[in-house]
Amino acid sequence: MRKLFNSLITFGFLTFAYSTSAGQLALVIDDFGYRPTEEHKVIALPNTISIAVLPDAPHSHSMATLAHQAGHEVLIHLPMAPMSKQPLEVNTLTPEMSLSQMQSIIEHAIRQVPYAVGLNNHMGSRMTSNLPAMQKVMSVLNHHQLYFLDSVTIGNTQAVNAAQGTSVKVLKRNVFLDDTQNEADIRYQFQRAVKLAQRNGSAIAIGHPHPTTVRVLQQLLPTLPADVKLVKLSQLLNHSATATVTHSSPPPTLAAHCPRTQPLRQHKASEGIMIIYTSVRDSQFINNIKALF
Repeated sequence: MRKLFNSLITFGFLTFAYSTSAGQLALVIDDFGYRPTEEHKVIALPNTISIAVLPDAPHSHSMATLAHQAGHEVLIHLPMAPMSKQPLEVNTLTPEMSLSQMQSIIEHAIRQVPYAVGLNNHMGSRMTSNLPAMQKVMSVLNHHQLYFLDSVTIGNTQAVNAAQGTSVKVLKRNVFLDDTQNEADIRYQFQRAVKLAQRNGSAIAIGHPHPTTVRVLQQLLPTLPADVKLVKLSQLLNHSATATVTHSSPPPTLAAHCPRTQPLRQHKASEGIMIIYTSVRDSQFINNIKALF
């Protein structure tokens, strides 16, 4: 009987250890609010997929509500100024705006997109590459306790730097699923995101509610490898292996920056698992169970 007990404990521990070492993949579908037919299909997908809603789209409020009711995490997909000259969404943030103007637009977006827990940028290469402008954005997000997902529409994005001195946490997109509407391309990008999650411990992929993208997700999500777990975006906020997360505490003036602190000591995965195993093995709860056998 004791041998059976020990086997059960070992099996449970190995299952736990395997689950904690699985790569985490977060998927975000942008541009919600314009295509209800396809968006309903996205909402029918696993509710670990996060939904980013354009604040002034015709169906923004209703789709955010439906997504939340289905258990999805909701983000505000806030339009920000791009480098290119193209038609802009209503209430697009630009670097020239004052803090009060940005605050007014973001608070309007919060009212338009109920249940939002975070915000990511729609376009925004000119905006996100401007440090003073992004410091204003982070100041407003800090007040509303929203995290920021950087869509990384430009290489020299300043989102992480701008969040210093606030309590805003920043995540960064790793993969765009559907820069093209070619199904083979979308499949390739999805598999690239999976491999990044396996290699780095986590990955964030962004897509859109295009028919082809939805069809690929319907086909590929059930085939995720056992060592990759689909997670809600906010689950990556405290993931120690996610180097793209920034979090500094005191939220003073806009221009303030926190001094860089010493990095925490990194434990090898095997070392951490053994610490957990030893703690569980020697706990009073386990000892009480052993006494029954």
